[in-house]
Amino acid sequence: MNGPDEAPYDDAFPGHEVIYLAMGCFWGAERIFWRIEGVHSTTVGYMGGRTSNPTYEEVCTSRTGHAETVRVAYDPTRVSTEALLAAFWENHDPTTPNRQGNDIGTQYRSAVFTTTEAQLTEAEASRERYQAALSSRGFGMIATEIQAADEAGDGVFHPAEEYHQKYLRKNPGGYCNHGFCQVAYDSLRSD
Repeated sequence: MNGPDEAPYDDAFPGHEVIYLAMGCFWGAERIFWRIEGVHSTTVGYMGGRTSNPTYEEVCTSRTGHAETVRVAYDPTRVSTEALLAAFWENHDPTTPNRQGNDIGTQYRSAVFTTTEAQLTEAEASRERYQAALSSRGFGMIATEIQAADEAGDGVFHPAEEYHQKYLRKNPGGYCNHGFCQVAYDSLRSD
């Protein structure tokens, strides 16, 4: 099996599940997920918009409606959907619509695009759980959109240009505005 840096950029991941996560600039988001044990492949791209085959320049105009998104293919016997969602919630600010730090625009919105009913249920439950954790610490309401991938915009994940793929592996000192957001996903657990 290929590691996350060698995996093909196609839609065939036998034995794996796929989830799409948008949390601001996809360079840093991708690095968060390729480091997680059990993740088979990560690919950055555009999702949730209405334009076919968008380019980075088009997406940056906010006119296509796409979000910068990471496609995460993972082995559910090695990493749970909840663990991926915990990393998602903890590493960006889901309370700011169309913004992550200095990155402003619809392409930087927070979104979860699911490929199974179970993922959709888990994503919605995780949003409620994380909202409780945020509220207990005085943070605002989560603005993250959660929906089935095939119902998001044109329902297609459009891989980004090659120079965006594994950008922070190629450019270790490159821009990244992701990091722990002060509230742990499991901060309310009593077990």
